[in-house]
Amino acid sequence: MPAGEKPRIGLRERKKAKTMASVQKHALRLFHELGYQATTVEQIAEAAEISPSTFFRYFRTKEDVMMTDNYDPLLIAAFEQQPADLSPLSALSKAMISATADLSAEELVTVRERNQLIMTVPELRAASLKNWMQTMQMITEMLAKRLNRSKDDLDIRTLAGVVIGVNLSVTQYHAEHPDTDFAALLDEAFNRVGSGSLL
Repeated sequence: MPAGEKPRIGLRERKKAKTMASVQKHALRLFHELGYQATTVEQIAEAAEISPSTFFRYFRTKEDVMMTDNYDPLLIAAFEQQPADLSPLSALSKAMISATADLSAEELVTVRERNQLIMTVPELRAASLKNWMQTMQMITEMLAKRLNRSKDDLDIRTLAGVVIGVNLSVTQYHAEHPDTDFAALLDEAFNRVGSGSLL
C-alpha cells in the first residue's frame, strides 16, 4: 500500500460500524440517565430511531451493546493491507492506529464513555473479559494467516496476548484521562514494546 494511503474499508462495514456506534451512543446516554439495570432494549431502540428487531440484528442482548466491538472488520481490513515487509507487531500496531485515527471525535467520545461504563458496572466488567478473549482469538487468526502458521503456535498466541495487553492498558488509561489522544497513546505504547524500551 503506498505511503500515506488509508486502507479501503467496505461501505457495508463502515455503515454497520456507524449504526452500531449510534446505538451505543444512545444507550450510554440512557444508562447514565436511568441506570444500566433500569434501561430497556425498547428504550434504546426508540432513542436510536430503530425498531427492536433492528436492534437485535446488531446486538443479541443489552449487555452486547457495551461488549460488541464495532470496528473488528475495519481492523481486519487495515491489517490485511499492511506491507508484507513489516514485522507482525508493526503491522498490527499500524492497523490499529489507522483504524482508530479514522474515527470521528464523536465516535472516540462514545468509545471512551463505553469503556468508563464497563469499569463501573460489575456485570459489564466481568463480561469484558470474554470480549477481550474473543479479540485475542481474532488477532491470533489474523497473525496465523499472515505468517502462514498454525493458530495454535505458541509464538502467535503470545504475540496476540501482548497486543491485547497493550490495548487493555491504553484503553484503561484513556478512560481515566479523557483529554489524552488515544491513537497517540497506542502508538507510543506499541513503539516502546517493539523497541524493548518499556522499562
